[in-house]
Amino acid sequence: MKKTILSTALLALLASPVLAQDVVRMGTEGAYPPYNFIDDNGQVAGFERDLGDELCKRAALTCEWVTNDWDSIIPNLVSGNYDTIMAGMSITDERKEVIDFTQDYYPPTESIYIAPEDGVDLKTGVIAAQTGTIQAGYVAETGATLLEFATGDETIAAVKNGEADAVFADKDFLLPYTEDGSLKVVGDPVALGGGIGMGLRKSDTALKDKFDAAITAMKEDGSLNTLLVKYFGKDVTQY
Repeated sequence: MKKTILSTALLALLASPVLAQDVVRMGTEGAYPPYNFIDDNGQVAGFERDLGDELCKRAALTCEWVTNDWDSIIPNLVSGNYDTIMAGMSITDERKEVIDFTQDYYPPTESIYIAPEDGVDLKTGVIAAQTGTIQAGYVAETGATLLEFATGDETIAAVKNGEADAVFADKDFLLPYTEDGSLKVVGDPVALGGGIGMGLRKSDTALKDKFDAAITAMKEDGSLNTLLVKYFGKDVTQY
């Protein structure tokens, strides 16, 4: 959606004074391409790095990026080790019991299974998924044997070495692993979650409002769609 004029309220919010904190620490995993990863220079890169930097600019905030293992990314936000989570995190009711979210900056998407060959029994087989993800929760309810790993790369390795029959994860993360033909999409895609948003502590309402306003502005001027296409291709669902 594109609009050339933002509402007066939105402009006022974006122009409001910087929050009391000097630096906003942006927490990410750095291991979930193309959302976030570590580049050859050892820096956080990817869709969420580009988006987060632009959101901070529009919100007049000074932001720094820090990385944290996925399995403790919410507890470390709550304990104050950083101020936001931008890590391909789907908005769910369960997570909203512990933290708050901005509006989504990536629309609800599909999760898929990939495996070395067709014929995998996805209901009774051994399925690898990353610990603490909505995909792991889904597999646990299907009747299949869930094999959890700390990182997405470990789930891929488990399938390639025969430890698991298939991997279940976000489509955009898994599809690149099918490009060499060693793994293929099996079964039907599954729609999970309510889109991807930025996680924040429930007490940080002013910070949430600033980022929400910046996300709205990027949706309205089309710049968020530009980033989506850059990282996920022209077929990505846009705003």
